Amino acid sequence: MTADTAPEAGTKPPASAFAPLRNRLFAVLWMATVLGNVGTFMRDVASAWLVLELSGSPAMVALVQTAGTLPIFLLAIPAGVLSDIMDRRRMLIMIQIGLACVSLTLALQAATGTASVTSIVGLTFLGGVGAALMAPVWQSIVPELVPRAELKGAVALNSLGVNISRAIGPAAGGAILTAFGAAATYGMDVASYAVVLLTLLWWKRKPDARDDLSEQFGGALRAGLRYARASRELHRVFLRAGLFFAAASALWALLPIIAGRILGGGPGFYGLLLGAVGAGAIGGAVLLPRLRARLGQEGIMLAAALATAAVMGLLALAPPRWAAVPILLVAGAAWIAVLTTLNATTQAILPNWVRGRGLALYLTVFNGALTAGSLAWGVLAEAIGVPATLWASAVALLAVAAVLRRHHLPSGEADLTPSNHWPEPAIAEPVPGDRGPVLITIEYRVAAADHAAFLKALHRLAEGRRRDGAYAWGVSQDSGDPERVLEWFFVESWAEHQRQHRRVSRADADLQEETRAFHRGDTPPAVAHYLGFHKPGREAS
Repeated sequence: MTADTAPEAGTKPPASAFAPLRNRLFAVLWMATVLGNVGTFMRDVASAWLVLELSGSPAMVALVQTAGTLPIFLLAIPAGVLSDIMDRRRMLIMIQIGLACVSLTLALQAATGTASVTSIVGLTFLGGVGAALMAPVWQSIVPELVPRAELKGAVALNSLGVNISRAIGPAAGGAILTAFGAAATYGMDVASYAVVLLTLLWWKRKPDARDDLSEQFGGALRAGLRYARASRELHRVFLRAGLFFAAASALWALLPIIAGRILGGGPGFYGLLLGAVGAGAIGGAVLLPRLRARLGQEGIMLAAALATAAVMGLLALAPPRWAAVPILLVAGAAWIAVLTTLNATTQAILPNWVRGRGLALYLTVFNGALTAGSLAWGVLAEAIGVPATLWASAVALLAVAAVLRRHHLPSGEADLTPSNHWPEPAIAEPVPGDRGPVLITIEYRVAAADHAAFLKALHRLAEGRRRDGAYAWGVSQDSGDPERVLEWFFVESWAEHQRQHRRVSRADADLQEETRAFHRGDTPPAVAHYLGFHKPGREAS
Protein backbone atom coordinates (compact mmCIF):
# COMPACT_ATOMS: atom_id res chain seq x y z
CA MET A 1 0.00 0.00 0.00
CA THR A 2 1.47 3.36 -0.99
CA ALA A 3 1.50 6.47 1.16
CA ASP A 4 -1.11 8.04 -1.12
CA THR A 5 -3.61 5.27 -0.47
CA ALA A 6 -2.89 4.33 3.15
CA PRO A 7 -5.60 5.32 5.65
CA GLU A 8 -4.78 7.82 8.36
CA ALA A 9 -3.63 6.39 11.67
CA GLY A 10 -6.50 5.73 14.04
CA THR A 11 -9.21 5.63 11.36
CA LYS A 12 -11.44 2.60 10.90
CA PRO A 13 -12.49 1.16 7.54
CA PRO A 14 -16.17 1.69 6.69
CA ALA A 15 -18.45 -0.93 8.25
CA SER A 16 -19.78 -3.63 5.95
CA ALA A 17 -23.07 -2.74 4.31
CA PHE A 18 -24.46 -6.10 5.49
CA ALA A 19 -23.40 -5.95 9.16
CA PRO A 20 -26.98 -5.50 10.54
CA LEU A 21 -27.98 -8.86 9.02
CA ARG A 22 -26.04 -10.54 11.82
CA ASN A 23 -29.09 -9.77 13.99
CA ARG A 24 -31.39 -12.75 13.38
CA LEU A 25 -34.70 -10.97 13.94
CA PHE A 26 -33.76 -8.10 11.65
CA ALA A 27 -32.54 -10.55 9.00
CA VAL A 28 -35.76 -12.60 9.01
CA LEU A 29 -38.05 -9.55 8.86
CA TRP A 30 -35.82 -7.96 6.22
CA MET A 31 -36.04 -11.02 3.95
CA ALA A 32 -39.81 -11.19 4.39
CA THR A 33 -40.08 -7.52 3.47
CA VAL A 34 -37.98 -8.05 0.36
CA LEU A 35 -40.28 -10.86 -0.75
CA GLY A 36 -43.38 -8.77 -0.04
CA ASN A 37 -41.99 -5.88 -2.06
CA VAL A 38 -41.18 -8.22 -4.96
CA GLY A 39 -44.89 -8.99 -5.13
CA THR A 40 -45.80 -5.30 -4.92
CA PHE A 41 -43.51 -4.39 -7.83
CA MET A 42 -44.98 -7.23 -9.88
CA ARG A 43 -48.43 -5.84 -9.16
CA ASP A 44 -47.36 -2.33 -10.18
CA VAL A 45 -45.89 -3.53 -13.50
CA ALA A 46 -49.14 -5.29 -14.34
CA SER A 47 -51.24 -2.23 -13.40
CA ALA A 48 -49.11 0.27 -15.34
CA TRP A 49 -49.09 -1.88 -18.46
CA LEU A 50 -52.81 -2.62 -18.31
CA VAL A 51 -53.57 1.11 -18.06
CA LEU A 52 -51.25 1.81 -21.00
CA GLU A 53 -53.08 -0.80 -23.09
CA LEU A 54 -56.50 0.41 -22.02
CA SER A 55 -55.91 4.16 -22.47
CA GLY A 56 -52.63 4.85 -24.31
CA SER A 57 -52.40 8.18 -22.44
CA PRO A 58 -49.22 9.40 -20.67
CA ALA A 59 -51.39 11.30 -18.19
CA MET A 60 -53.34 8.13 -17.33
CA VAL A 61 -50.15 6.13 -16.83
CA ALA A 62 -48.83 8.89 -14.56
CA LEU A 63 -52.17 8.82 -12.73
CA VAL A 64 -51.51 5.22 -11.65
CA GLN A 65 -48.36 6.33 -9.84
CA THR A 66 -50.24 9.28 -8.43
CA ALA A 67 -52.97 6.96 -7.11
CA GLY A 68 -50.34 4.89 -5.34
CA THR A 69 -48.48 7.80 -3.76
CA LEU A 70 -51.33 10.23 -2.98
CA PRO A 71 -52.65 8.20 0.01
CA ILE A 72 -49.17 8.19 1.52
CA PHE A 73 -49.14 11.97 1.20
CA LEU A 74 -52.60 12.25 2.76
CA LEU A 75 -52.38 9.56 5.45
CA ALA A 76 -48.73 9.26 6.43
CA ILE A 77 -49.08 11.64 9.38
CA PRO A 78 -52.05 9.84 10.98
CA ALA A 79 -50.25 6.56 10.23
CA GLY A 80 -47.16 7.83 12.01
CA VAL A 81 -49.24 8.76 15.03
CA LEU A 82 -50.78 5.27 15.09
CA SER A 83 -47.34 3.67 14.79
CA ASP A 84 -46.22 5.52 17.94
CA ILE A 85 -49.29 4.69 20.06
CA MET A 86 -50.46 1.24 18.80
CA ASP A 87 -48.93 -2.22 18.90
CA ARG A 88 -46.79 -2.14 15.77
CA ARG A 89 -46.77 -5.89 15.09
CA ARG A 90 -50.56 -6.16 15.28
CA MET A 91 -50.92 -3.11 13.05
CA LEU A 92 -48.63 -4.65 10.43
CA ILE A 93 -50.61 -7.90 10.41
CA MET A 94 -53.91 -6.12 9.77
CA ILE A 95 -52.40 -4.01 6.98
CA GLN A 96 -50.96 -7.07 5.23
CA ILE A 97 -54.39 -8.73 5.24
CA GLY A 98 -55.94 -5.62 3.68
CA LEU A 99 -53.29 -5.38 0.96
CA ALA A 100 -53.74 -9.06 0.10
CA CYS A 101 -57.45 -8.39 -0.44
CA VAL A 102 -56.64 -5.51 -2.82
CA SER A 103 -54.37 -7.68 -4.97
CA LEU A 104 -56.85 -10.56 -4.91
CA THR A 105 -59.54 -8.22 -6.28
CA LEU A 106 -57.20 -7.06 -9.06
CA ALA A 107 -56.46 -10.69 -9.92
CA LEU A 108 -60.16 -11.56 -10.14
CA GLN A 109 -60.90 -8.54 -12.35
CA ALA A 110 -58.01 -9.37 -14.66
CA ALA A 111 -59.09 -13.02 -14.88
CA THR A 112 -62.68 -12.12 -15.72
CA GLY A 113 -61.82 -9.30 -18.14
CA THR A 114 -63.63 -6.67 -16.04
CA ALA A 115 -60.59 -4.51 -15.27
CA SER A 116 -60.83 -0.85 -16.33
CA VAL A 117 -58.71 2.25 -15.89
CA THR A 118 -61.09 3.42 -13.16
CA SER A 119 -60.98 0.14 -11.22
CA ILE A 120 -57.20 -0.17 -11.51
CA VAL A 121 -56.66 3.40 -10.33
CA GLY A 122 -59.16 2.93 -7.50
CA LEU A 123 -57.60 -0.31 -6.27
CA THR A 124 -54.13 1.19 -6.64
CA PHE A 125 -55.35 4.00 -4.40
CA LEU A 126 -56.46 1.44 -1.79
CA GLY A 127 -53.07 -0.23 -2.06
CA GLY A 128 -51.55 3.19 -1.45
CA VAL A 129 -53.68 3.52 1.70
CA GLY A 130 -52.18 0.27 2.97
CA ALA A 131 -48.68 1.45 2.06
CA ALA A 132 -49.34 4.75 3.85
CA LEU A 133 -50.31 2.95 7.04
CA MET A 134 -47.45 0.47 6.79
CA ALA A 135 -44.43 2.61 5.87
CA PRO A 136 -43.86 4.48 9.15
CA VAL A 137 -44.50 1.29 11.14
CA TRP A 138 -41.88 -0.73 9.26
CA GLN A 139 -39.35 2.05 9.61
CA SER A 140 -40.14 2.67 13.28
CA ILE A 141 -39.37 -0.92 14.29
CA VAL A 142 -35.80 -0.78 12.96
CA PRO A 143 -34.30 0.58 16.24
CA GLU A 144 -35.91 -2.39 18.03
CA LEU A 145 -34.07 -4.86 15.80
CA VAL A 146 -30.46 -3.58 15.71
CA PRO A 147 -28.03 -1.78 18.06
CA ARG A 148 -27.88 2.01 17.72
CA ALA A 149 -24.42 1.80 16.18
CA GLU A 150 -25.89 -0.21 13.28
CA LEU A 151 -28.99 1.96 12.77
CA LYS A 152 -27.74 3.80 9.68
CA GLY A 153 -26.61 0.52 8.18
CA ALA A 154 -30.01 -1.05 8.85
CA VAL A 155 -31.77 1.91 7.22
CA ALA A 156 -29.49 1.52 4.21
CA LEU A 157 -30.28 -2.20 4.08
CA ASN A 158 -34.00 -1.43 4.11
CA SER A 159 -33.49 0.78 1.08
CA LEU A 160 -31.32 -1.94 -0.45
CA GLY A 161 -34.10 -4.47 0.18
CA VAL A 162 -36.59 -2.32 -1.68
CA ASN A 163 -34.24 -2.11 -4.61
CA ILE A 164 -33.43 -5.82 -4.59
CA SER A 165 -37.19 -6.20 -4.89
CA ARG A 166 -37.14 -3.59 -7.65
CA ALA A 167 -34.50 -5.61 -9.48
CA ILE A 168 -36.39 -8.90 -9.18
CA GLY A 169 -40.05 -7.86 -9.06
CA PRO A 170 -40.47 -5.84 -12.26
CA ALA A 171 -38.43 -8.26 -14.36
CA ALA A 172 -40.32 -11.25 -12.96
CA GLY A 173 -43.59 -9.35 -13.24
CA GLY A 174 -42.93 -8.49 -16.87
CA ALA A 175 -42.05 -12.11 -17.66
CA ILE A 176 -45.14 -13.49 -15.90
CA LEU A 177 -47.31 -10.80 -17.48
CA THR A 178 -46.05 -11.73 -20.93
CA ALA A 179 -46.31 -15.50 -20.41
CA PHE A 180 -49.40 -15.92 -18.22
CA GLY A 181 -51.23 -12.57 -18.07
CA ALA A 182 -52.11 -10.00 -15.44
CA ALA A 183 -54.20 -12.33 -13.26
CA ALA A 184 -51.23 -14.60 -12.58
CA THR A 185 -49.02 -11.58 -11.86
CA TYR A 186 -51.48 -10.27 -9.28
CA GLY A 187 -51.81 -13.77 -7.83
CA MET A 188 -48.07 -13.89 -7.12
CA ASP A 189 -48.46 -10.67 -5.14
CA VAL A 190 -51.19 -12.29 -3.02
CA ALA A 191 -48.86 -15.21 -2.29
CA SER A 192 -46.10 -12.85 -1.16
CA TYR A 193 -48.41 -11.30 1.45
CA ALA A 194 -49.07 -14.76 2.89
CA VAL A 195 -45.34 -15.22 3.51
CA VAL A 196 -45.04 -11.82 5.21
CA LEU A 197 -48.03 -12.64 7.44
CA LEU A 198 -46.46 -15.91 8.55
CA THR A 199 -43.25 -14.08 9.42
CA LEU A 200 -45.08 -11.47 11.49
CA LEU A 201 -46.92 -14.22 13.35
CA TRP A 202 -43.54 -15.87 14.08
CA TRP A 203 -42.19 -12.61 15.60
CA LYS A 204 -43.05 -12.69 19.31
CA ARG A 205 -42.73 -8.99 19.98
CA LYS A 206 -43.18 -7.83 23.56
CA PRO A 207 -46.28 -5.59 23.75
CA ASP A 208 -45.64 -1.91 24.39
CA ALA A 209 -45.98 -0.88 28.02
CA ARG A 210 -48.83 1.55 28.59
CA ASP A 211 -49.58 3.72 31.61
CA ASP A 212 -51.50 6.85 32.52
CA LEU A 213 -49.11 8.97 30.41
CA SER A 214 -49.52 6.89 27.24
CA GLU A 215 -50.53 9.24 24.43
CA GLN A 216 -53.93 9.29 22.76
CA PHE A 217 -54.37 10.04 19.07
CA GLY A 218 -55.24 13.75 19.24
CA GLY A 219 -52.55 14.68 21.72
CA ALA A 220 -49.97 12.53 19.95
CA LEU A 221 -50.77 14.21 16.64
CA ARG A 222 -50.35 17.68 18.17
CA ALA A 223 -47.10 16.65 19.85
CA GLY A 224 -45.70 15.29 16.59
CA LEU A 225 -46.60 18.41 14.64
CA ARG A 226 -45.12 20.62 17.39
CA TYR A 227 -41.91 18.63 17.24
CA ALA A 228 -41.64 18.97 13.47
CA ARG A 229 -42.45 22.68 13.55
CA ALA A 230 -39.69 23.32 16.10
CA SER A 231 -36.98 21.09 14.59
CA ARG A 232 -34.74 23.06 12.25
CA GLU A 233 -32.88 19.87 11.40
CA LEU A 234 -36.07 18.27 10.10
CA HIS A 235 -36.81 21.41 8.10
CA ARG A 236 -33.52 21.06 6.24
CA VAL A 237 -34.19 17.40 5.45
CA PHE A 238 -37.72 18.21 4.23
CA LEU A 239 -36.45 21.01 1.99
CA ARG A 240 -33.81 18.82 0.41
CA ALA A 241 -36.20 15.90 -0.06
CA GLY A 242 -39.13 17.88 -1.42
CA LEU A 243 -37.21 19.73 -4.11
CA PHE A 244 -35.09 16.78 -5.23
CA PHE A 245 -37.95 14.28 -5.52
CA ALA A 246 -40.27 16.74 -7.24
CA ALA A 247 -37.65 17.38 -9.90
CA ALA A 248 -36.60 13.72 -10.27
CA SER A 249 -40.13 12.25 -10.34
CA ALA A 250 -40.39 12.75 -14.11
CA LEU A 251 -38.23 9.69 -14.68
CA TRP A 252 -40.53 7.33 -12.76
CA ALA A 253 -43.78 8.90 -13.95
CA LEU A 254 -42.80 8.66 -17.61
CA LEU A 255 -40.76 5.44 -17.63
CA PRO A 256 -43.60 3.27 -19.07
CA ILE A 257 -43.93 5.77 -21.95
CA ILE A 258 -40.14 5.87 -22.41
CA ALA A 259 -40.00 2.06 -22.54
CA GLY A 260 -43.01 1.63 -24.83
CA ARG A 261 -43.07 4.65 -27.15
CA ILE A 262 -39.63 6.25 -27.07
CA LEU A 263 -37.63 3.00 -27.06
CA GLY A 264 -40.24 0.75 -28.73
CA GLY A 265 -40.24 -2.04 -26.11
CA GLY A 266 -42.96 -4.23 -24.63
CA PRO A 267 -43.94 -5.15 -21.08
CA GLY A 268 -40.94 -7.46 -20.71
CA PHE A 269 -38.58 -4.61 -21.70
CA TYR A 270 -40.33 -2.26 -19.26
CA GLY A 271 -39.79 -4.83 -16.52
CA LEU A 272 -36.15 -5.16 -17.60
CA LEU A 273 -35.63 -1.40 -17.24
CA LEU A 274 -37.15 -1.39 -13.77
CA GLY A 275 -34.97 -4.38 -12.96
CA ALA A 276 -31.95 -2.39 -14.12
CA VAL A 277 -32.93 0.39 -11.73
CA GLY A 278 -33.07 -2.14 -8.91
CA ALA A 279 -29.78 -3.75 -9.88
CA GLY A 280 -28.12 -0.34 -10.00
CA ALA A 281 -29.53 0.40 -6.57
CA ILE A 282 -28.07 -2.83 -5.21
CA GLY A 283 -24.65 -1.92 -6.51
CA GLY A 284 -25.01 1.62 -5.19
CA ALA A 285 -26.03 0.39 -1.73
CA VAL A 286 -23.03 -1.95 -1.52
CA LEU A 287 -20.66 0.88 -2.46
CA LEU A 288 -22.42 3.51 -0.36
CA PRO A 289 -20.40 3.08 2.90
CA ARG A 290 -17.16 3.71 1.00
CA LEU A 291 -18.66 6.59 -0.97
CA ARG A 292 -19.97 8.15 2.23
CA ALA A 293 -16.53 7.92 3.82
CA ARG A 294 -14.95 9.47 0.73
CA LEU A 295 -17.48 12.11 -0.35
CA GLY A 296 -19.55 12.79 2.73
CA GLN A 297 -23.31 13.07 2.55
CA GLU A 298 -23.24 16.42 0.76
CA GLY A 299 -20.95 15.05 -1.93
CA ILE A 300 -23.23 12.02 -2.37
CA MET A 301 -26.30 14.22 -2.76
CA LEU A 302 -24.60 16.40 -5.39
CA ALA A 303 -23.23 13.46 -7.34
CA ALA A 304 -26.64 11.73 -7.32
CA ALA A 305 -28.39 14.86 -8.62
CA LEU A 306 -25.87 15.26 -11.46
CA ALA A 307 -26.13 11.58 -12.38
CA THR A 308 -29.95 11.62 -12.42
CA ALA A 309 -30.00 14.73 -14.61
CA ALA A 310 -27.57 13.05 -17.02
CA VAL A 311 -29.77 9.93 -17.15
CA MET A 312 -32.83 11.95 -18.15
CA GLY A 313 -30.89 13.84 -20.78
CA LEU A 314 -29.64 10.59 -22.32
CA LEU A 315 -33.10 8.99 -22.32
CA ALA A 316 -34.50 12.08 -24.03
CA LEU A 317 -32.16 11.32 -26.95
CA ALA A 318 -33.94 7.96 -27.53
CA PRO A 319 -30.85 5.73 -27.24
CA PRO A 320 -30.80 2.10 -28.50
CA ARG A 321 -32.66 -0.29 -26.24
CA TRP A 322 -29.45 -2.04 -25.16
CA ALA A 323 -27.99 1.30 -24.02
CA ALA A 324 -31.04 2.10 -21.87
CA VAL A 325 -30.18 -0.73 -19.47
CA PRO A 326 -26.79 0.67 -18.28
CA ILE A 327 -28.32 4.16 -18.20
CA LEU A 328 -31.01 2.92 -15.80
CA LEU A 329 -28.35 1.17 -13.72
CA VAL A 330 -26.86 4.60 -13.04
CA ALA A 331 -30.32 5.96 -12.21
CA GLY A 332 -30.84 3.21 -9.64
CA ALA A 333 -27.50 3.84 -7.96
CA ALA A 334 -28.18 7.57 -7.74
CA TRP A 335 -31.73 7.04 -6.46
CA ILE A 336 -30.72 4.75 -3.60
CA ALA A 337 -27.89 7.08 -2.65
CA VAL A 338 -30.38 9.91 -2.13
CA LEU A 339 -33.05 7.75 -0.49
CA THR A 340 -30.62 6.18 1.95
CA THR A 341 -28.90 9.43 2.82
CA LEU A 342 -32.14 11.29 3.52
CA ASN A 343 -33.85 8.40 5.30
CA ALA A 344 -30.85 7.60 7.49
CA THR A 345 -30.46 11.27 8.36
CA THR A 346 -34.13 11.48 9.33
CA GLN A 347 -33.84 8.36 11.51
CA ALA A 348 -30.70 9.70 13.17
CA ILE A 349 -32.19 13.07 14.18
CA LEU A 350 -35.43 11.65 15.63
CA PRO A 351 -35.78 10.41 19.22
CA ASN A 352 -37.69 7.18 19.71
CA TRP A 353 -40.79 8.76 21.25
CA VAL A 354 -41.63 10.64 18.04
CA ARG A 355 -39.88 8.46 15.48
CA GLY A 356 -43.02 7.19 13.74
CA ARG A 357 -44.50 10.67 13.45
CA GLY A 358 -41.25 12.22 12.22
CA LEU A 359 -40.78 9.50 9.62
CA ALA A 360 -44.40 9.91 8.59
CA LEU A 361 -43.84 13.61 7.97
CA TYR A 362 -40.75 12.77 5.92
CA LEU A 363 -42.80 10.27 3.91
CA THR A 364 -45.47 12.95 3.45
CA VAL A 365 -42.90 15.28 1.94
CA PHE A 366 -41.37 12.48 -0.15
CA ASN A 367 -44.65 11.20 -1.54
CA GLY A 368 -46.17 14.66 -1.85
CA ALA A 369 -43.23 15.65 -4.03
CA LEU A 370 -43.56 12.46 -6.10
CA THR A 371 -47.34 12.92 -6.43
CA ALA A 372 -47.23 16.57 -7.43
CA GLY A 373 -44.19 16.03 -9.62
CA SER A 374 -45.70 13.00 -11.39
CA LEU A 375 -48.89 14.89 -12.18
CA ALA A 376 -47.05 17.99 -13.34
CA TRP A 377 -44.57 16.12 -15.54
CA GLY A 378 -47.36 13.96 -16.98
CA VAL A 379 -49.41 17.02 -17.95
CA LEU A 380 -46.32 18.73 -19.36
CA ALA A 381 -45.51 15.62 -21.42
CA GLU A 382 -48.99 15.78 -22.95
CA ALA A 383 -48.31 19.38 -23.96
CA ILE A 384 -44.69 19.37 -25.15
CA GLY A 385 -43.80 15.69 -25.51
CA VAL A 386 -41.80 13.26 -23.41
CA PRO A 387 -38.26 14.17 -24.61
CA ALA A 388 -38.73 17.88 -23.94
CA THR A 389 -40.20 17.08 -20.53
CA LEU A 390 -37.16 14.97 -19.64
CA TRP A 391 -34.88 17.86 -20.59
CA ALA A 392 -36.94 20.22 -18.44
CA SER A 393 -36.69 17.83 -15.49
CA ALA A 394 -32.91 17.52 -15.92
CA VAL A 395 -32.50 21.30 -15.90
CA ALA A 396 -34.71 21.53 -12.79
CA LEU A 397 -32.53 18.94 -11.02
CA LEU A 398 -29.35 20.86 -11.80
CA ALA A 399 -30.91 24.07 -10.48
CA VAL A 400 -32.05 22.31 -7.29
CA ALA A 401 -28.57 20.84 -6.74
CA ALA A 402 -26.98 24.27 -7.09
CA VAL A 403 -29.42 26.01 -4.75
CA LEU A 404 -29.44 23.35 -2.01
CA ARG A 405 -25.69 23.19 -1.61
CA ARG A 406 -26.08 25.98 0.95
CA HIS A 407 -28.57 24.03 3.07
CA HIS A 408 -26.46 21.24 4.54
CA LEU A 409 -28.05 18.12 5.97
CA PRO A 410 -27.66 17.62 9.74
CA SER A 411 -24.98 15.19 10.89
CA GLY A 412 -27.34 13.17 13.11
CA GLU A 413 -24.65 12.46 15.72
CA ALA A 414 -26.48 13.84 18.79
CA ASP A 415 -27.36 11.43 21.63
CA LEU A 416 -31.18 11.45 21.66
CA THR A 417 -31.73 8.83 24.35
CA PRO A 418 -33.78 10.16 27.30
CA SER A 419 -31.66 11.75 30.02
CA ASN A 420 -34.31 11.43 32.76
CA HIS A 421 -32.46 14.11 34.70
CA TRP A 422 -35.36 16.48 35.44
CA PRO A 423 -36.50 16.15 39.07
CA GLU A 424 -40.16 15.54 39.76
CA PRO A 425 -42.01 18.88 40.17
CA ALA A 426 -43.20 19.84 43.64
CA ILE A 427 -46.98 19.53 44.05
CA ALA A 428 -49.15 20.33 47.07
CA GLU A 429 -51.84 17.87 46.00
CA PRO A 430 -52.44 15.43 43.12
CA VAL A 431 -52.88 17.21 39.80
CA PRO A 432 -55.32 15.86 37.16
CA GLY A 433 -53.50 15.03 33.95
CA ASP A 434 -55.78 17.22 31.81
CA ARG A 435 -55.31 20.34 33.92
CA GLY A 436 -53.61 23.12 32.05
CA PRO A 437 -52.11 25.01 30.53
CA VAL A 438 -48.98 24.69 32.64
CA LEU A 439 -46.50 27.57 32.88
CA ILE A 440 -42.94 26.57 33.77
CA THR A 441 -40.47 29.26 34.81
CA ILE A 442 -36.71 29.02 35.40
CA GLU A 443 -35.09 31.98 37.15
CA TYR A 444 -31.42 32.66 36.44
CA ARG A 445 -28.98 35.26 37.72
CA VAL A 446 -26.67 36.24 34.87
CA ALA A 447 -24.02 38.95 34.84
CA ALA A 448 -24.71 41.76 32.38
CA ALA A 449 -21.44 41.03 30.55
CA ASP A 450 -22.65 37.45 29.88
CA HIS A 451 -26.12 38.33 28.58
CA ALA A 452 -25.31 37.99 24.86
CA ALA A 453 -23.64 34.57 25.20
CA PHE A 454 -26.31 33.39 27.67
CA LEU A 455 -29.16 34.35 25.34
CA LYS A 456 -27.45 32.61 22.42
CA ALA A 457 -27.22 29.37 24.43
CA LEU A 458 -30.76 29.79 25.76
CA HIS A 459 -32.24 30.15 22.28
CA ARG A 460 -30.58 26.90 21.23
CA LEU A 461 -32.16 25.29 24.29
CA ALA A 462 -35.54 26.78 23.36
CA GLU A 463 -35.71 24.59 20.25
CA GLY A 464 -35.54 21.52 22.47
CA ARG A 465 -38.23 22.88 24.79
CA ARG A 466 -40.57 23.36 21.83
CA ARG A 467 -39.76 19.97 20.30
CA ASP A 468 -40.52 18.17 23.55
CA GLY A 469 -43.88 19.82 24.23
CA ALA A 470 -43.81 23.60 24.76
CA TYR A 471 -46.24 25.52 22.54
CA ALA A 472 -44.92 28.94 23.64
CA TRP A 473 -41.51 30.01 24.94
CA GLY A 474 -39.88 33.27 25.97
CA VAL A 475 -37.25 34.97 28.08
CA SER A 476 -37.73 38.13 30.17
CA GLN A 477 -35.58 40.47 32.24
CA ASP A 478 -36.47 42.03 35.60
CA SER A 479 -36.78 45.79 35.12
CA GLY A 480 -35.59 46.42 38.68
CA ASP A 481 -32.77 43.88 38.65
CA PRO A 482 -31.25 43.41 35.15
CA GLU A 483 -29.25 40.36 36.24
CA ARG A 484 -32.46 38.50 37.11
CA VAL A 485 -33.55 36.66 33.94
CA LEU A 486 -36.67 34.51 33.65
CA GLU A 487 -37.06 31.76 31.08
CA TRP A 488 -40.66 30.60 30.67
CA PHE A 489 -42.63 28.20 28.51
CA PHE A 490 -46.18 26.87 28.29
CA VAL A 491 -47.24 23.22 27.96
CA GLU A 492 -50.85 22.32 27.16
CA SER A 493 -51.49 20.05 30.19
CA TRP A 494 -49.94 18.56 33.30
CA ALA A 495 -49.77 15.12 31.65
CA GLU A 496 -47.98 16.59 28.63
CA HIS A 497 -45.43 18.23 30.94
CA GLN A 498 -44.82 14.87 32.63
CA ARG A 499 -44.25 13.39 29.19
CA GLN A 500 -41.85 16.25 28.53
CA HIS A 501 -39.80 15.01 31.50
CA ARG A 502 -39.48 11.64 29.73
CA ARG A 503 -38.58 13.16 26.36
CA VAL A 504 -35.62 15.39 27.25
CA SER A 505 -32.58 13.90 25.52
CA ARG A 506 -29.01 13.70 26.70
CA ALA A 507 -28.03 16.16 23.98
CA ASP A 508 -30.57 18.66 25.37
CA ALA A 509 -29.30 17.94 28.88
CA ASP A 510 -25.83 19.01 27.73
CA LEU A 511 -27.31 22.22 26.34
CA GLN A 512 -29.05 22.86 29.66
CA GLU A 513 -25.74 22.47 31.50
CA GLU A 514 -24.12 24.90 29.06
CA THR A 515 -26.88 27.41 29.75
CA ARG A 516 -26.79 26.95 33.51
CA ALA A 517 -23.05 27.59 33.51
CA PHE A 518 -23.90 31.30 33.16
CA HIS A 519 -26.00 31.23 36.34
CA ARG A 520 -24.50 32.95 39.37
CA GLY A 521 -25.55 31.96 42.86
CA ASP A 522 -25.13 29.37 45.57
CA THR A 523 -28.29 27.53 44.55
CA PRO A 524 -29.41 26.22 41.14
CA PRO A 525 -31.82 28.28 39.02
CA ALA A 526 -35.26 28.30 40.67
CA VAL A 527 -37.90 26.28 38.80
CA ALA A 528 -41.62 26.86 39.36
CA HIS A 529 -44.80 25.36 37.87
CA TYR A 530 -48.05 27.32 37.54
CA LEU A 531 -51.31 25.54 36.77
CA GLY A 532 -54.16 27.12 34.88
CA PHE A 533 -57.35 27.42 36.96
CA HIS A 534 -60.38 25.45 35.84
CA LYS A 535 -63.30 27.62 34.87
CA PRO A 536 -65.89 28.04 37.63
CA GLY A 537 -68.24 25.08 37.74
CA ARG A 538 -65.97 22.86 35.63
CA GLU A 539 -64.83 19.63 37.23
CA ALA A 540 -61.51 18.06 36.43
CA SER A 541 -61.94 14.89 34.41
